[in-house]
Amino acid sequence: MFDTLTERLNTVFKKLKGQGKITEENVRDAMRQIRLSLLEADVNYKVVKSFVSSVQEKAVGVEVLSSITPGQQIVKIVHDELVKLLGSTHTQLTLSGTPPFPVLLVGLQGSGKTTTIAKLAYMLKKGGKHHPYLVPADVRRPAAIDQLMTLAKQVDVPCYPSKTSDNPVKISKNAVKEAIRIGCDVLLIDTAGRLQIDEPLMDELQKIKKTVSPSDILLVVDAMTGQEAVKVAEAFNDRLDLGGVILTKLDGDARGGAALSIKAVISRPIKFVGIGEKIGDFEPFHPDRMASRILGMGDVLTLVEKAQETFDQKQVDKFEKKLKKNSFTLEDFRGQLQQIRKMGSLDSILSMIPGMQKLKGNQAIQPDEGELVKIEAIINSMTRKERLNHTIINGSRRKRIARGSGTTVQDVNNLLKRYVQAKKMMKRFSKLGKRKSFGKESLPFPM
Repeated sequence: MFDTLTERLNTVFKKLKGQGKITEENVRDAMRQIRLSLLEADVNYKVVKSFVSSVQEKAVGVEVLSSITPGQQIVKIVHDELVKLLGSTHTQLTLSGTPPFPVLLVGLQGSGKTTTIAKLAYMLKKGGKHHPYLVPADVRRPAAIDQLMTLAKQVDVPCYPSKTSDNPVKISKNAVKEAIRIGCDVLLIDTAGRLQIDEPLMDELQKIKKTVSPSDILLVVDAMTGQEAVKVAEAFNDRLDLGGVILTKLDGDARGGAALSIKAVISRPIKFVGIGEKIGDFEPFHPDRMASRILGMGDVLTLVEKAQETFDQKQVDKFEKKLKKNSFTLEDFRGQLQQIRKMGSLDSILSMIPGMQKLKGNQAIQPDEGELVKIEAIINSMTRKERLNHTIINGSRRKRIARGSGTTVQDVNNLLKRYVQAKKMMKRFSKLGKRKSFGKESLPFPM
């Protein structure tokens, strides 16, 4: 989402690299460019004005440390101000009082509310920390109840059996009793939405709020709607006193203005973000990590956390032993590819690696999701003996594998060539010494 903004900010910082010291003149020029970059990213103009003023005030006359350049000093100041703008620290879901804790998810129709509630349930359920209960209280949108019930089965959590003829307030009230009966501790209520804000919607939401006394109220906002998202947030906050915001479609190609404006405008934190269509494409919002991504610094902490969630430690240890013995097979190769794909798109993984954002556009390192699908199809078309011992794959076998995977013999040859090269590289790495512990110094797969 922030690709264009990242590119423009990096251009501004490059111009400062050759400067000997920070002066009012070069700071003014940099601020002018940063102001334009933020406005083009659809950030609220009042937020831009305050942000630029704060950066300029801190930058002018600042003493440049001998170990860094003026450009790096400005980057540091901009980074710190971005973190402050985005909320300073991660704010968790508020679960207070006596369980079950009701959590209302509100928002306009089309913001991704129903899918988001299932993603949140999946996140809360992971690790056995909570036992969520889904409540379809949207009786107006066709198939909304069926959609949530289907998603509930997908994430394996119970769902209240609402009917379109039921009253949303009564549904919410009865769902609390049912959650107590079956032992669920978090009640996630999917409320009705509209194409636009209206009085009947707000009245209904206020009645539900009064009835269940929610522990938290989260506004689900489509990040692709830009400044409109900020106006929506203001309207909902005025009537419901929101606890926080969930931004969806952060993986889209919108300019990112909503993410940079909401916290400053309504003084409510962004708590979670949706980064894809899959159930697992949902993560807590960390202002410092997002600021680093915007400035092209990557996000190693999130990358490591994703790897820790995706990779089983036993599998990692097994993989390391295979590396040391040089017994890494095509079957292992396929397993590693499948694990990497579970972490998200290649593009999102690469964006978390420091410096990779600057290489965007370089065709040599552009990720190709289709290539991974092709590689997996080729390996799946091999027999187990072939996957365990690639040396037996002769010409006739290559033709059969190509036909079975819908690829060409050249594709099969390229895969085998790359596999042999990767195996040689791994052998060299294994000789350099033992790999350091997973999750601190390295990842369990070759990037």
